Amino acid sequence: MEQAEHNLESVERDAEDRDFAWACFKAQQAAELAVKALLLGLGQPARGQSVLALLRQVSDLQIDVPQQLLESAQRLDRLYIPTRYPNAHPTGSPFEFYNEADAQQALSDARQVIDFARQVFHDAQMAAGA
Repeated sequence: MEQAEHNLESVERDAEDRDFAWACFKAQQAAELAVKALLLGLGQPARGQSVLALLRQVSDLQIDVPQQLLESAQRLDRLYIPTRYPNAHPTGSPFEFYNEADAQQALSDARQVIDFARQVFHDAQMAAGA
């Protein structure tokens, strides 16, 4: 979870530096790491890069995952490849296709996922008497 939070701080710095494509990618990575940390903390395997698929694994554990969070995960997953690879766009480089609004949305989405993962893990620890 600490790495996810560290990555989120990096997203903020990249957005401030107007490196929006990289901020968007790192936001996806931060959310991915948070859900993986949650799953591992719950004793579950955590494989793959899709935040949405990872959250569905959490849901399969009878943990309520709000629809809004699943929508945030979908938005983040769309940032995984095209923010890095020029051939994901008809022309140009990835940095030309992302703006401040994209980075702010990605930051908000990632923050929601991280907050959710942190809270669910905390609740699980409390239920276990830890």
